[in-house]
Amino acid sequence: MQMQSSCSLPRPKSPPMARSSIIPSSLSDGLVFTAGAFLALLIFLGLYSFLSPTPIPNRLFSFSPSFSSTSSHIDDTYDPPDETFYDDPTLTYTIDKSISNWDEKRRHWLKLHPSFSGGRERILMVSGSQPYPCRSYHGDHLLLRSFKNKADYCRLHGIELFYNTALLNPSMNFFWAKIPVIRAAMLAHPEADWIWWVDSDAIFTDMEFSLPLDRYRAHNLVLHGWPELVYKKKSWCSLNAGVFLIRNCQWSFDFMDEWASMGPQSPDYEKWGKLQTSTFKDKMFPNSDDQSGLVYLILTGKGGWRDKIYLENEYYFQGYFAEIVSRLEDITERYIEEEQKGPAVLRRRHAEGVFLSYAKERNAELGKQKGADTGPTGWRRPFVTHYTGCQPCSGDRNKVYSADNCTLGMYKALNFADDQVLRIYGFRHASSVSADVQPLPFDYPRSEE
Repeated sequence: MQMQSSCSLPRPKSPPMARSSIIPSSLSDGLVFTAGAFLALLIFLGLYSFLSPTPIPNRLFSFSPSFSSTSSHIDDTYDPPDETFYDDPTLTYTIDKSISNWDEKRRHWLKLHPSFSGGRERILMVSGSQPYPCRSYHGDHLLLRSFKNKADYCRLHGIELFYNTALLNPSMNFFWAKIPVIRAAMLAHPEADWIWWVDSDAIFTDMEFSLPLDRYRAHNLVLHGWPELVYKKKSWCSLNAGVFLIRNCQWSFDFMDEWASMGPQSPDYEKWGKLQTSTFKDKMFPNSDDQSGLVYLILTGKGGWRDKIYLENEYYFQGYFAEIVSRLEDITERYIEEEQKGPAVLRRRHAEGVFLSYAKERNAELGKQKGADTGPTGWRRPFVTHYTGCQPCSGDRNKVYSADNCTLGMYKALNFADDQVLRIYGFRHASSVSADVQPLPFDYPRSEE
């Protein structure tokens, strides 16, 4: 069950925006966008194998945690007998019937469960994969490692994780499969303020980075992308639909109804495919896809959705793996160098339960150094590395990639992230692709000078 959709993009040459609004902005410094035959060839060498947009540098590293989904005072042992939306026999978890008055229903549920109310915003991460074994030799193991990666990040940051392996709506397959899952998750978790969809082939490669939720306070949907490429170039590749945050509110239910109306379960599916193809000249396949649907809704202003959508491009909300993976070993070496000469807080051993406190201090210290960004010229860890186009489960990777690009590259990213977790337990991998581990000495890495 494929749940992703993206493509490769040249990087806009304009500098990072202080705030990436969805409202169109002027194009300064000459936007370079190489579309046409070459991009079309890359996209279409593997049907439904999509590459992700290339991100731009990040200069924001010292975000303090702005959310939590766990609290010592939460009482999850008692559910009051008062009637809630769960007792409504007409409510359905399936997408064939709209949800109404959700904000009021959710508010009533939270009033009956006050221990879930107040405090920091809660996030539920949702991911998933197909309900059957992988065809690829490495596929099942890579999915397991990718799941562990998400579970590690969620545990360290106090986030709940729901990993789904069921196709909730058989007609909505491939990249459309995520919408029914997200919709059901919103109903099952009224305590969650945000649902964070993360494709199975997206790997967290900076376990210390926390989402800057304060930045998205006025928005309901956050994606990686660029307004310039939406409005100026009208490209279906102007954003990435494989990793996004969506607020648990009525707006989101209404938006997903509109979004899903372009999917394969709709009687207008063929019509939407033709409309998307005529709108986006770089879209070379006829079927309606989720990513083109999102760009269409933003570009046309249809439904008035754009004002509540935030296109993030100031850090690797999700990053193109082909740009990142070859740099991971150099990034590791630079971190070792900075930690060896830096203050003791960069090396001090600590309990996992205080991880976020140390992550904040480490980010603040490392962020002081020259070149401390996560772009192609920076040495900081990318937040998320996205292996779109690799298809680790089916093995039907985009033909522009070799097995080393994808399979070996995923193992490198997974070990890179796992070393950050194992360090808390006193170990690290013997090499960037080794399954073996070795113990770390006291005051690592200074003790290895």
